[in-house]
Amino acid sequence: MTNTRRIFLKASLAASTLAVAAGANLLTPRSVLAAWPAKAFNAKKMDEAMTGIIGGTQTTPSPDITVEAPDIAENGAVVSVTIKTSLPKVESISVFVPVNAYPLASSYNLSSSTDGFITGRIKMAKTSPVIAVVKSNGKLYSARKSVKVTLGGCGG
Repeated sequence: MTNTRRIFLKASLAASTLAVAAGANLLTPRSVLAAWPAKAFNAKKMDEAMTGIIGGTQTTPSPDITVEAPDIAENGAVVSVTIKTSLPKVESISVFVPVNAYPLASSYNLSSSTDGFITGRIKMAKTSPVIAVVKSNGKLYSARKSVKVTLGGCGG
């Protein structure tokens, strides 16, 4: 009998603590998660997006970066992309699609203990190159792959 009462009291305390935290807006992503680079993700031009997320636009093409994506994407709403690099000290990997309304598709800050590898799905409005920009050792490197989209994904 007392065990049931204790469980009820613990659950009530937990629920009230959660309600107070929610009421104080402590559970919203803006309060809990890291800073969101809104300027970069809301940029409508490639140069503005690059400057906003990686701090520059001048990249050096590198054979040490591989962009894996389908040659033909049947649906632009879901295009699988994998970026691999053997460059040392990778700080970040960003993926851009120049023809999209918002060119920055994704960006990842990596720690020094991780490999230079990301994979995910992006949206593509129409046929375009997928550009990977890797920040390594303070320098910007890039690679690209053209993907033909047969069915629009970004509102198409």
